[in-house]
Amino acid sequence: MQEAEVVLNVLRERGRKGLPFTQLYRQMFNKDLYLLAYGNIYANQGAMTPGANEETADGMSEGKIDHIVGAMRCERYRFVPARRTYIPKKNGKLRPLGLPSWSDKLVGEVVRLLLEAIYEPRFSGRSHGFRKGRGCHTALREVRETWTGTVWFIEGDISDCFGSFDHEILLGILSEKIHDQRFLRLIRNMLKAGYLEDWEYRDTLSGVPQGGVVSPILSNVYLNELDKFVEQELIPQYTRGAQRAANPAYRQVDALLRRARRRGDRAQARSLTQQMRTLPSTDPMDPGFRRLRYVRYADDHLLGFIGTRAEAEQIKARLTVFLRETLGLELNTAKTLITHARTQRARFLGYEITVQHSRTKITRNRRSVNGVIALRVPPDVVKAQCARYRRHGTPWHRPKLQNLHDYDIVRVYAAEYRGVVNYYLLAQDVSQLRTLRWHAETSMLKTLAVKHQSTVAKMATRHRAKVVTSDGLRTCFEARRKRTGKPDLVARFGGIILRQDRRAVITDPAPVPVRVPRKELLARLRQRECELCEAGITVAVHQVTGLNKLGRPGPGQPAWATLMAKMRRKTLVVCAPCHDWIHAHPVTHAA
Repeated sequence: MQEAEVVLNVLRERGRKGLPFTQLYRQMFNKDLYLLAYGNIYANQGAMTPGANEETADGMSEGKIDHIVGAMRCERYRFVPARRTYIPKKNGKLRPLGLPSWSDKLVGEVVRLLLEAIYEPRFSGRSHGFRKGRGCHTALREVRETWTGTVWFIEGDISDCFGSFDHEILLGILSEKIHDQRFLRLIRNMLKAGYLEDWEYRDTLSGVPQGGVVSPILSNVYLNELDKFVEQELIPQYTRGAQRAANPAYRQVDALLRRARRRGDRAQARSLTQQMRTLPSTDPMDPGFRRLRYVRYADDHLLGFIGTRAEAEQIKARLTVFLRETLGLELNTAKTLITHARTQRARFLGYEITVQHSRTKITRNRRSVNGVIALRVPPDVVKAQCARYRRHGTPWHRPKLQNLHDYDIVRVYAAEYRGVVNYYLLAQDVSQLRTLRWHAETSMLKTLAVKHQSTVAKMATRHRAKVVTSDGLRTCFEARRKRTGKPDLVARFGGIILRQDRRAVITDPAPVPVRVPRKELLARLRQRECELCEAGITVAVHQVTGLNKLGRPGPGQPAWATLMAKMRRKTLVVCAPCHDWIHAHPVTHAA
């Protein structure tokens, strides 16, 4: 593991200096990198989901890594076609999802580690998608804090972005920094592996496999060309002037106000002060002042422009031409809009973004709100979130949950509500989610009432509790699950203050560079001792999808399931005979 850390740190340092990379393919022989990759992905939900074959994380061993490394040394490793499935999108359409085999996931994670170490130090600071320490909230906070005075928003959305990446263009971009044809051939084989749909093989002619672990970093490498085009060409061309020119009308009224105050004419001074508040202090259409700002999250990008509508149209046209001719991508005409920042609202990452303007709100004798970016909760989002709790025009119980334990019912509702609120805490009008809280709360109480054949009022009385917050005691609803010899499990709905948190942020885990963590599972695997019979030396990892698949410990359950339940681990390091015995003696029932 220490060797993997050293390798990645060296690659990061070379990436910061912009040096080319040769003999990168040799790192595919590094066993420590595969162990690190295994520690990163074994706990993922998809680790136990089979691809086109039956291979999953169950049965993982050092021998399997040795087999992959041996194939890599001779360039005989071949990627298996991904199994394609479809998941629903918000607009009712279906999104294709590729499910690679376990070995391909492991190799893909090693490739991702290498590419991330190379490219992450060189990515634009305006890119926030699929990057550690960044996320939707960091992109939104950048817009709110640095885009003051924006006149036009240019909302950019690329049609079928990840499915339209040109493989030759992508490999050309990679070859600018990676001068190792063997490594580039490996990535080419990964991209060209194809997929199975209804067990019929189909070629992958373009795009990156959605569902593959390496796809996010490849998409950032591809779209980094867009970031460079905006930063190196558009922003310098459409940014000029240190500050706006003064507004002559405002200066004239200001001179009259000073004279009125010297004469002691309070009535006229009051009238002139009100008149000044209707005038901008600087010329909003000053031709010598322009600003262009840019932010991107995955394939969604937003530009803020201070200038004329005609120039905003030019910027949009140049983006369209660059994407089409250089990257082979097309802007979605229905979603790529030019929005007036003060009178309309742009949509970005689920928020509505607008520029505030008020003649009456005065802070420290200034119209400080004017030109400031405001983030708001879209009304259609509140309506859509409430819809899943409604039936027959009113909040309704959920039949799928009514047979669960009270703890699980409250936990499900609390997780749904908390996820929405935490995402929209940056919004000034986050209090609009009170409607959602009432719908979710009423639906939860009705579900509990149906379960216990009682009333909503009695359920509210039974589960009402107080929780301590930064603003003191808050009312919430609480359900407990008793455990013998252990503290109760507690689920709470509510108790969240619906007030803007300007520092709220949701990001990926720790930023790069990061010290490689020492996974407990890897230490257990490298001990080469069977945890079931304590005799075997050639070991593999038996893995289940979750602890709930082990059943309740007790008579009738196999020894391996009882041991895993006692360890509270969904992995068990066993020898080959014990692994065969485990699959011959499955769990008889699930909890």
